[in-house]
Amino acid sequence: MKRFAVVMGASGEIGEAIALQLAADGWSLYLHWNSTPVNRLAENLSEKFPGQEFIAVQADFTRSDGAERLAAQVYDAACIVVASGHALQKMLIDTEDAEMDALWNVHVKNPISAIRRISRYFHRHPATYVVFISSIWGETGAALETVYSSVKGAQLAFVKAYAKEMAASGTRVNAISPGFIQTKMNGNFTAEELAVIEEEIPLGLGAPRHVADAVDFLVNGKADYMTGQVLRINGGWHM
Repeated sequence: MKRFAVVMGASGEIGEAIALQLAADGWSLYLHWNSTPVNRLAENLSEKFPGQEFIAVQADFTRSDGAERLAAQVYDAACIVVASGHALQKMLIDTEDAEMDALWNVHVKNPISAIRRISRYFHRHPATYVVFISSIWGETGAALETVYSSVKGAQLAFVKAYAKEMAASGTRVNAISPGFIQTKMNGNFTAEELAVIEEEIPLGLGAPRHVADAVDFLVNGKADYMTGQVLRINGGWHM
């Protein structure tokens, strides 16, 4: 029986790294995207792993019906990884209500609603998994990213509550809290700014594969006595 995982945000660099790792581990995947199609990724994975299935599914999580649209395209799942999201760097006083609504929908409302809808398939499997890719700012907070920090903190609160709710059903619910991961989202930093940040981090800057390795640990039977936990993948930036 094939094991299906839903990777929300598979079009991003972290999401793609997670998809590549899960595919190598034998998972069939629903690859969620919004504005950047993942058809090429699905085709490449199908060629490399012909015994598995890779299905691109589109849904706009800024919309109120994003979760409903995604769930309507999913027909089985034993794992859900929430790697979708976008950042917002603004002072709170300059942040518009529409921007706050979009952050809430993308990071909290639609992922949770999608989990609620897709988890009806979990009873088919002896062990199931939910993983949120949160952020170091969800733990520590960041100036100029107050609303972003807030929704990332909300993800961590959900993980702790849902882990308690689902433990008896065999579902492990955990979060990963990355530090500074080198992606296009951080492309606005100059070389000098990156050098300053790197000096603050004992193990230097992180890469998407570091987050993917943590997901692999959480969903492939290596951490089945863990639930409600936050793995800090930050190179020692926050301890």
